[in-house]
Amino acid sequence: MAMSDAILTRLLHLHPKIIDLSLGRMQALLAKMGHPERHLPPVIHVAGTNGKGSTVAYLRAVMEAAGLSVHAYTSPHLVKFHERIRLAGELIPEADLSALLEECEAANDGEPITFFEITTVAAFLAFSRKPADYLLLEVGLGGRLDATNVIAQTKVSVITPIDYDHQQYLGDTLTAIAGEKAGIIKKDTPVIIGYQPDEACAAIIRQAQRMKAPAFVGGEDWQAYEEQGRLIFSDENGLLDLPLPQLPGRFQIQNAGNAIAAIRVLADARISDAHIAQGLKSVTWSARMQRLGAGHLSKLLPEGAELWLDGGHNPAGGKALAEAFAELEERNPKPLILIWGMLNTKEAAGYIRPFAGLARHVITLAIPGEENAISAENLAATVIAQGLPAETASSIEDALRRASQKGENPRVLIGGSLYLAGRVLALHSGEKPSEVTGAARR
Repeated sequence: MAMSDAILTRLLHLHPKIIDLSLGRMQALLAKMGHPERHLPPVIHVAGTNGKGSTVAYLRAVMEAAGLSVHAYTSPHLVKFHERIRLAGELIPEADLSALLEECEAANDGEPITFFEITTVAAFLAFSRKPADYLLLEVGLGGRLDATNVIAQTKVSVITPIDYDHQQYLGDTLTAIAGEKAGIIKKDTPVIIGYQPDEACAAIIRQAQRMKAPAFVGGEDWQAYEEQGRLIFSDENGLLDLPLPQLPGRFQIQNAGNAIAAIRVLADARISDAHIAQGLKSVTWSARMQRLGAGHLSKLLPEGAELWLDGGHNPAGGKALAEAFAELEERNPKPLILIWGMLNTKEAAGYIRPFAGLARHVITLAIPGEENAISAENLAATVIAQGLPAETASSIEDALRRASQKGENPRVLIGGSLYLAGRVLALHSGEKPSEVTGAARR
């Protein structure tokens, strides 16, 4: 076991709950550590339900295309915990991560603190000790009481599309959920509001007005859309004619739009329109409609089959993914076989419903190693209730073998959970994943 894994495993037991939204424990430990959150590079803070990670990926790609040094904090990790903390473009080295975690563990001295809180303190320490031009900071859950929201000031806040998710923590209406997400908005600091349902947008705008924060609303103050195979972005500063994002799926145009709007509001003279175009072409982001190449899992499918992976896990994610694969089916017809696993904290029926009439067959499985995984049998019953044929599998490999028998040259999509996506990537590459439990990977 890697040293960082051993420490992370200990940190899991410092609090009886995986999630306990509040800021007091964070603030107490940060004070003991000398307040690293006060010594960070300029911050772009990103909250929302869908598209946070992709928006961060676009921002990083554009800034790095401009030659800027960029830190990034994202969650959850897929294969290695180190993915969460990127220092000036590189994943944090094992020795540095272990030392930071030990430092935080010693300072905390056994006091109750959640896994996400103490590891976020470690990330802030890392970011405060290495210079960079910007820090891209992704919210873990919600916004107002999220551990990342201890920072006093940002350069720009971004709120990506809001949907129903984590209702037990954030509320059961879009207005309530959006209000929690909007809690990251800082006084007099611009906020980019992605394309939103009306009630969510209204809640975010109200909070922006309370904070006297200039709001730039998707669909009103800025537009991002596809036209003749190009991404067109327009705002009060003019129109950009850009290449389509490298990340596939029509929904990625709006994610890219969030990032472009933030860059335009940031108005950093070092970032040109050419850098924006270059970033769109070079961006990468794992498990977001990702086509997997050669590897262990692709060998289980017949020659000519396609293997895709996506970590979307709520109804809006399912809808966007189904629309993207419907477009793919129009361009290049192949039988779509869905391999599906999901956590019991998610709305399974809402996710699978858009695949009715699109997926030829669904193979369900319980996410390996996840206590909160929905059983393969229960998922299969949900699929059948939506009018789709289904069968269960005992493992990822078993599911792929079953998929290989469902048609000639099938298009196989594995989806429903980032935790499942992490297992798939580790199996496919042969890389040993971090040993911290999936429940800790918020």
